[in-house]
Amino acid sequence: MQSKIVIGMLLVILAVMNFSIVSKEQHLKQGDTVYLKLSPVDPRSLMQGDYMALRFDAADQLYGALQSSSNKTLKSTHDGQIVVSLDDNKVGTFQRIYQGKSLQGNELRLNYRVRDDNIKFATNAFFFEEGTAELYEKARYGEFKVSEKGELLLNAMFTEQLTEIKVE
Repeated sequence: MQSKIVIGMLLVILAVMNFSIVSKEQHLKQGDTVYLKLSPVDPRSLMQGDYMALRFDAADQLYGALQSSSNKTLKSTHDGQIVVSLDDNKVGTFQRIYQGKSLQGNELRLNYRVRDDNIKFATNAFFFEEGTAELYEKARYGEFKVSEKGELLLNAMFTEQLTEIKVE
């Protein structure tokens, strides 16, 4: 009887994991593309092992907007959304904190989180293959896939000319 329960639980866990994987793959295939410009980070934390610490211009601009906003502070843990406008190359530029109003045709909502006085869009790190750190020193943009709900998945890193950085 116990073995049937254990096998049943393992099957449930596998089903949930597979559903999560399939939904993320669909998000990557069907999500809208937005490129967010990277902001400089402390060079000591830029490359730590096999990952790169990330910070985005949009987060810096949101930081300023939150500091001047009376309804949210950076000290409070909260989630929210911003609105970015897309240029012809799909580079997103911070416009405002989302307040529920309709978006223009070239605008997207992006989810953000504030934790411990830090703003995060999906992730604050990009992991790469061991020994390829030099390639990613040229990274100037993160490519995200955005769902209709504003959920972000970091897909790849790009150069200033919006050329994808790939390991050959």
